[in-house]
Amino acid sequence: MTAGRGKGKAKGSKAAGVSAASEASEAQGGAGDAGNFPVVGIGASAGGLAAIEAFFAAMPRDKAIGAAFVVVQHLSPDHKSILIDLVKRYTSMPVLLVEDGIKVQPDRIYVIPPNRDMALLNGKLQLLEPGATRGLRLPIDFFFRSLAQDRKERAICIVLSGTGTDGSLGLKVVKGEGGMAMAQALDSAAYDGMPRSAILTGVVDYVLPPEKMPEQLLAYVGRAFRSRPEELASPLPAATDFLQKIFLLLRAQTTHDFSLYKRNTVQRRVERRMAVAQIERIEDYVHYLRDTPLELDTLFRELLIGVTSFFRDPQAFESLRDHVIGPHLSDASRESMRVWVPGCSTGEEAYSIAIQIREHTGQQKRSMPVHIFATDIDTVSIERARAGVYPDSIAADVSTERLDRFFTKDESSYRIHKDIRDMVVFAKQDVLKDPPFSKLDLITCRNLLIYLDAQAQKMVLPMFHYALNRNGHLLLGNSETVGEFSEIFAAVDKKWKLYRQEGVASLRPQRGNYLPPLAPAAPARWNHPRLDSAQPIAARDLAEQALLEGYIPSSVLINSELQVLYIHGRTGKYLEPASGDASLNLLTMAREGIRMELAAAVRTAVVQKVPVRYEGLKVKSNGNTSIVNLIVQPVTKPEAARGLLMVIFEDVTPAPLPDAEAPSGPKSDQDLRLATLERELRSKEEYVQATIEELQTSNEELRSTNEEAQSANEELQSANEELETSREELQSLNEELLTVNNELQTKIEQLSQASDDMNNLLSGTNIGTIFVDRQMNIKRFTAAATQISNFITTDLGRPLGDIVSQLVGYDRLVEDTRAVLDTLIPKVLEVQVRGGQWYQMKIQPYRTLQNVIEGAVLTFVEITREKELLESLRAATRRNRELLESLRGERGTGNPEGGDG
Repeated sequence: MTAGRGKGKAKGSKAAGVSAASEASEAQGGAGDAGNFPVVGIGASAGGLAAIEAFFAAMPRDKAIGAAFVVVQHLSPDHKSILIDLVKRYTSMPVLLVEDGIKVQPDRIYVIPPNRDMALLNGKLQLLEPGATRGLRLPIDFFFRSLAQDRKERAICIVLSGTGTDGSLGLKVVKGEGGMAMAQALDSAAYDGMPRSAILTGVVDYVLPPEKMPEQLLAYVGRAFRSRPEELASPLPAATDFLQKIFLLLRAQTTHDFSLYKRNTVQRRVERRMAVAQIERIEDYVHYLRDTPLELDTLFRELLIGVTSFFRDPQAFESLRDHVIGPHLSDASRESMRVWVPGCSTGEEAYSIAIQIREHTGQQKRSMPVHIFATDIDTVSIERARAGVYPDSIAADVSTERLDRFFTKDESSYRIHKDIRDMVVFAKQDVLKDPPFSKLDLITCRNLLIYLDAQAQKMVLPMFHYALNRNGHLLLGNSETVGEFSEIFAAVDKKWKLYRQEGVASLRPQRGNYLPPLAPAAPARWNHPRLDSAQPIAARDLAEQALLEGYIPSSVLINSELQVLYIHGRTGKYLEPASGDASLNLLTMAREGIRMELAAAVRTAVVQKVPVRYEGLKVKSNGNTSIVNLIVQPVTKPEAARGLLMVIFEDVTPAPLPDAEAPSGPKSDQDLRLATLERELRSKEEYVQATIEELQTSNEELRSTNEEAQSANEELQSANEELETSREELQSLNEELLTVNNELQTKIEQLSQASDDMNNLLSGTNIGTIFVDRQMNIKRFTAAATQISNFITTDLGRPLGDIVSQLVGYDRLVEDTRAVLDTLIPKVLEVQVRGGQWYQMKIQPYRTLQNVIEGAVLTFVEITREKELLESLRAATRRNRELLESLRGERGTGNPEGGDG
């Protein structure tokens, strides 16, 4: 955009009330019309108001930012936001309440209205009515996803204070498109649920308090979008050399080669990291990588970031269900199903396929072994996938029915059920260098090929073809195709890139040693019955029976592995023991001149099951040369000998030619020499052909061995997964036991405290108390009770009647206690001990908290003082009465008439 156009735009905006900062931004950046400016999405809950305020308070007031800000608060529908008035106090940028279809422009702040979801589409903000919430609204995730799709690498997301996990999944989508992510430092957040969940994704670029975010944001925007490094913006040779150095550093630390990844994708990711690290030149970034292993790990994870979610593109999963899963599981001839998910990331897609398979098997009520192999080169992602724990924001992608059926809800997360977890085996694997899985019915490789260049795709697709069973299926991402391999992958659903394996791969992989050679079909393997050499009598009988069919001069009986089982006649001219360890291998024992022909003849006889004959072979023996005819004949009778071979050596004595027929001159010698060479050439050709066939057979055997080794490896991986699951279960059980133990320790402490309190209470009241059970055995007594009876510690558990009582004139203690237990009516008596003290004795039932009678409680309250006072009162009363009567008597004596005078 030219400067003049930028000024014109600024004037138009100024008339509408745009601030000077916004005007300067459009004039400088010139991106307002083109829409090339970054958009910053800020997500927070209602409790994050202070964090939003701190963020904008730290923003420069009169400086052009060159970015638009969209604030998405997770508010209740009836909440009235004061955010607009609050933010206006700290910025000169216009703060606008979003209206449907408003165009986003730089250096403006847009605030979501209450009870609305919001998305960015083609540079405009679209408002939507909230859908069925299913108990959880995720407006921040919803907006971040649309932000990533609309702005790609110019998307920036910031997660501030809030509860729950809203924003985490959308943040991963932003990073997958090459954007930048920030999260609030936990110690500065009033509610750390949202920033904690964002940080745990492992892809956040900056973790800062809100007041420090603007400074870092401005530096990033200025570095990433205004001064793009020329080394990466243009394909200069120097930049290519430095990228190669980056590939070398990555391979040295991670063992993974990124040189076959698409160069533009790698350049964008490297440029993102340079902007984050505030490094201008790529050569400086190479030095920084070499000196900072942590940055190498971060770049490695940055290159691996992929966008994934549960049931991503639901229609693709419907196509998969209709064309692959349903027909396969419904086919009665199928015994199992094997699925491979390369580039599985954190496991959402693998679990989605497992859930879909489990749903179908539940409907069909048919059980079938299912093995899902999910692989990735990122060990961190693999560990998270194995854990099977996801934020509660997956409710936006997974239906309520599936959440209830296949997940367990924790405090702020969902854990995949064990039966689904056991269907998936997670392993670290690089599809560009590690051996593939084999005998697969389905491969889902979505959005992996888009990161690989054409050469890597030519390696991967034939490898997928080899790994699939006949008519197996391959599912790719929306932006991926099989390209030039359409002859070996037939389209089943073109829209959702579902293909079926067919034909024979015509291209060998250009790299890697994990594919078997694409050679012609090898002949049948030498799988024939063996004859145990430890049974010479049986071998001899079989040989003699074969010899009876015709005259055989010198011969040996061998098996298909060329081991000599029996020797007939004198074979010394043709065979001799080889030096070294003793061996009965026929080729090892064969003399010079017949070894190649012997190998070719045995090979042909085994494969074609016909006799093979070579004539006129020259055998060197003890310095002499003899001529022999070699015959290798399969043994067909008796039945037990099938698969064995008889090797016959016919000694030939050349007959002298008549003089008339004798050749003469050099020509006859030349013809003889030529015939000999032709025969030797034919023998060598047959030998070479036999060697080729043997190599093909060996190759087939090695291929079979490789598949068996892979199968064993898969089983070991499965066993390892089971052990890992068992370990996790044991850890969980151990944690539960520790929790129970802590609870028990707390209960014990509480009981001990209560016991101490009760003992102190009973001791402090100085009331003698005796507890007995229903069998009248003593359970407990206080120190004051020893004044009533001679209690000692060993009396606990003894019957109450066995204790010597100190009571005077009262011997019905046991009977009265039993009566109280029978009638549940308390009994109160006054008793005296031998020392003269008086006690008020009360017998009442012992009731538990459940109102169950478990015995009786006897309490003795000393009333000696009361008794003494009562006795004194009675004596005083008697004296007063006597005095009164005496006074009345004296009056009667002084007045005999009884009058008053």
